[in-house]
Order: sequence, then C-alpha cells, then structure tokens
Amino acid sequence: MSEQYILYGADHSLYTGKARAYLRYKGIDFREVTATRDIYKQVILPQVGAPIVPVLETPDGRFVQDTTDIIDFLEAAHPECPVYPATAVQRLVALLLELYGDEWLVIPAMHYRWSVLDRQREFIFREFGRMSVPDASAEEQVAIGERTSSRFRGSVPALGITPETIPGIEQAYLLLLDQLQAHFSQYDFLLGSRPSIGDFGFVGPLYAHLGRDPVPRALMQERAPAVYAWVQRMNAPRPLSGEFLAADEVPATLLPVLQTMCRDQLPDVLDVVRHNAAWVEQHPGENIPRVLGMHRFTTGTATGERYIHSYAQWLFQRPYAHYHALRGRDRQAAEALLRSIGGFDALNTGIERWVARKPGQLELVTAERPPSGG
Repeated sequence: MSEQYILYGADHSLYTGKARAYLRYKGIDFREVTATRDIYKQVILPQVGAPIVPVLETPDGRFVQDTTDIIDFLEAAHPECPVYPATAVQRLVALLLELYGDEWLVIPAMHYRWSVLDRQREFIFREFGRMSVPDASAEEQVAIGERTSSRFRGSVPALGITPETIPGIEQAYLLLLDQLQAHFSQYDFLLGSRPSIGDFGFVGPLYAHLGRDPVPRALMQERAPAVYAWVQRMNAPRPLSGEFLAADEVPATLLPVLQTMCRDQLPDVLDVVRHNAAWVEQHPGENIPRVLGMHRFTTGTATGERYIHSYAQWLFQRPYAHYHALRGRDRQAAEALLRSIGGFDALNTGIERWVARKPGQLELVTAERPPSGG
C-alpha cells in the first residue's frame, strides 16, 4: 500500500487549485494524477459517481470528494499548523471568505475564461484537451478541448454572466483586485503569515482561472501585482510555517472585501436557504438537487438572474454555526465585526431546514439542526 495520497484533478480546474495549495502548505506527501478520460472511467465515476474533480485517494484506498471535505479530512489526520484559526472572529472571517471564494468568485472566474475566449482560445481549449488526452498532439488537444469544454461554456449564462451583467461583473472584480492589492501589500495572507481556510477558498478562482488564463493573468499582474505574488506564495508555500495575527485581529484592509461579500453574496445565499426549505416541504424525504431554478442576483452594479445553487447553504452553515456557538466576549466581538461589515442580519436569520452532504453523493440531504445552530 502506498503511503502517498493521490489527488485526481487538472491544472486548469478551479477547485483542484484549492486542494493542491492546501496539500503543499501542509507538506503532505501526495502525487497529482491528471483526470484523463481513462481516469474518469476507471477511478472517478466508479468511486464518486459523477464526473467531477478534484478527488482525493487516501493511502488506505478511501476516496474523498469536495475540497472542503478533503481539507477537513486532512486537517484531522495532519493537525500541525491548522488552517482554521482558533480564535472566534478570525475563524468566522476565514469561513466567510471561503464561502465567498468558493461560491461567488466563480462568477468573475468563469467570465474571464469564457467571455474573452476569442483572445485565449488556443490556450483554453488545449488545456481541456491535454487533460483528456495528454499524449495527443497540440492540434488534436485543441480540437478535443473544444468539444469537452462545451458544458462549461454552456453554463456561463446560468451563472448570471450575460452581456447585460458583464460590465458590472468586471467592475466588481476590478474593485476586489484593488482591495486585495491594498491588503496583500501589507500581509502575506488574509489573516497573517499563515494561510487560512479563507486563503484556500480564494486561491481556487484567483489561480486556476484568474491568475493562470492569459487574459485575466495579465490583468492581475498589471493591476494587482501584490495579489499575483500572493497567488505564487499559495502555490509554492513554505510548508507548516507562519502564524495568524495575535489577539484575534482582523486587518482593516479586509473589511472592504467582507462588506462587498455581505452586500452582494449573502442576500443570494439567504434566498438559496429559502428555496431549499421550500423544496424539502414539497418533496419530503428526497435529496435536494444541486440546482433549483433561477433567481435574481446583484454583483456590483450588475443585476440579473443566476441559478439557485443549493450547495451554497451547506457552505454558509459553517460560519453560521460557528457564530451561533460563540458565547460571552467572543460572541460580542463577532457581533461587532458583523455589524461593521453589514452581515449581522444575515447571520441572525433563522435557518428552517439544515442540509448536509453525504460521502460519494453530490446532492444534499436534510440534516438535524446543531444544538446552537440558530
């Protein structure tokens, strides 16, 4: 039995970037295997049941899917230098920023990959083709990639990326780059000299799409070089190094990022929570599909429609449950932070139906409310 972990994924995969960066920071012995067509058929589909990456294979032959589950599984097995802050407010912030990176920054990530395809067509299609058939010629990979990427290209309107919303999406992303430029000019990572779960949530979109695809990479390098330098640190970290800021400090430079998240994403998430509850009422005992139709959303100055992604509630429950478990001064400090960023009302809105993931299953199921879950 090998003592190595195996990460099945791809260079251009957003969520593989999150898992890879974590494994490197923790100094965990692993090898990465490209999820070719054969790997999908022989490993991923039989073990996970869906064509999705990344997937982690453990040394004892178990399989873990979903980057948050992968990280939590590995944190338990490799607890040195945890990526979850131990203090109340920093942990809340880290969990909120993981939610922001995983679920909201996919909008600019997908826009800057597919809406400007005419300026990076060969690179993108070859990446998809190289993943499927690594031994094919460059020309064959481009042709194959054009076919295999079709479902990703086709998902762009469902994410809310349309000619009407693109100006606002770009405005919001440029503002984020400016805010992060100010922050990473002073700090190595979001909460100090050690990456947190929030950093790993951010690095997926900010590396695999926005820091690697030619058009957005050039934009990041020119407009926000400190952000690009952070991307490089995340991909080539000093394993098991660094500390979170002392005294549960949250840098003032993060507050604008958190304020934007609370303004734009949290209304979307609360609407997802309502739709999930309605689905459960109407379909008792059934799994909750990943997508429950479309609803209105706002990002920056853009307003449009995007899919109702039921999974967003599962990630939102993490900061929500942490916040509601706090007591005394920790609760007071968390409340003060939430009021300062405009997130107090959202984190104090009741969740009628809690949801959970099951291993090897992409759809959600209902779950028991935690004792202090609000």
